Amino acid sequence: MTHVTDTGGPVPADRGRKRLPLVVLAIIAIIAVLLTGGALAYAKQFDGKALPGTTVLGQDVSGKTPEEIAQLVAQRGEDVTVTVTADGAEHQATLAELGVTVDAAATGQAAVARDDSFPDVIAATWSGEHPVDPVVSVDETAVAAFANSLVPEDRAEPVDAQVVFDEDAQTWNAVPGENGQGVDPQAMVETVTQKAASLESFTVEQPIEEIAPAITTEEAEGVVGTIAGVLEQPMSINGPEGKTYEVSAERRNSWLSVAPDEAGQTLVLSVDEEAVREWVAARADEDSVKPKDGIEQVDEAGEVVKVVSEKRDGLEFTNVDAVADELIASLKGSSPLEAAFETKTVEAKVEKVKAPEKEEEETEEGTDEAADPAAPAPTGEKWIDVDLSAKTVTAYVGSTPVWGPRKMVDGKPGYETVTGSFEIYLRYDRQDMTNANYYPEGHPKYYYTPDVPWVQYFHNGYGFHGAPWRSSFGYSGSHGCINMPVSEAKWLYDWASMGTRVEVHY
Repeated sequence: MTHVTDTGGPVPADRGRKRLPLVVLAIIAIIAVLLTGGALAYAKQFDGKALPGTTVLGQDVSGKTPEEIAQLVAQRGEDVTVTVTADGAEHQATLAELGVTVDAAATGQAAVARDDSFPDVIAATWSGEHPVDPVVSVDETAVAAFANSLVPEDRAEPVDAQVVFDEDAQTWNAVPGENGQGVDPQAMVETVTQKAASLESFTVEQPIEEIAPAITTEEAEGVVGTIAGVLEQPMSINGPEGKTYEVSAERRNSWLSVAPDEAGQTLVLSVDEEAVREWVAARADEDSVKPKDGIEQVDEAGEVVKVVSEKRDGLEFTNVDAVADELIASLKGSSPLEAAFETKTVEAKVEKVKAPEKEEEETEEGTDEAADPAAPAPTGEKWIDVDLSAKTVTAYVGSTPVWGPRKMVDGKPGYETVTGSFEIYLRYDRQDMTNANYYPEGHPKYYYTPDVPWVQYFHNGYGFHGAPWRSSFGYSGSHGCINMPVSEAKWLYDWASMGTRVEVHY
């Protein structure tokens, strides 16, 4: 038996229906690919250029480069004329004269900007019109300045009120403001801001009318009242040991000033903060105490034989900046002044120094002493000991005597040499000396001595100097200065310097 399968028979209906959707989807996919490929190829023609449908100022710019679009925008901006009517007269102005900036380059870039992803390129190609607004900015200050320039020169402008200080009366006074002819530029600013972006000519009405000054009399009087409040409240700073530093009204006046702000729209009360800080620092400096180390001469056994200088502890102000901040805040009227200086004690030391055993003999040169080459070099502060009891001068480095004691002549009765701790503050290798400021020539006490050598002043007119007119030393006989042999005065001049400490005692 033979079995034959018939394949040419009709296809079942349900099987045909199943194939139909697949065929349709395939056809749609082919069409989409063709359309998409065509759209993408079309869009590639606009690489770096505005896509189809792009408009600027209502004009189709598709296919144009950023530079071409920028040129179009710039020309439109230059062609704009703004007609401003003020007081019956018309004034023509360009956008630039009104402070309007048209950024043509930025507009060109905005017109060609898009996302280069495939879906967005397709969407941009098929989406239709794409309007781009010009990039425009308005300087409101420039618009207002143009509006103010429209006021005729023969019209009196408003006069702002002021606050002035009367030096003689030490009072702050308000000078009233005055109305005048002017403009309120706000409407013009709003119109220009609204219409400039269209880059089309337009008109503006700018009335000229009587207006009040920007700074009114009431505002000036209010500032005067604020200053009065600052001056009326007591201001003082508490100091150490119950001392009080009063901040006088006159002083406060010198720190205050009143002026319009940068825009000229309001008055600003200012405080000279630098001057306040300098004043506070000066008060602290006046009462700060620099520690002074004491000096005691001791013998070989370490026993004190003489107190050359008593030690004095120092006093340091520790919150000067904070006090200044509080005073400034009070002057600005933001808080009452409740400031107090804080201090701390800086302890001084007592230095033990070797007491000179005897007056050294002059060497052949007259000044230099033989030094032990094996001895270590002395260290410490250079200072000069003037012993009025012994009539000697000794030079020290720290606790070590390096020269002297040398005999000298100090002030005679009625011209006693001053005692205390001092520093050399003035030096001359030669100086004419006279007391002509006190006694005229011919007076029994008058003197004039030219070319006095090696002069070093340590307090007012008191100083060391050579005395070539003297043949002996070791007694009281000068007008207050320390007279020394010329060679020894020169040694001391060469060894010492400005600021060298001098201790004068009995």
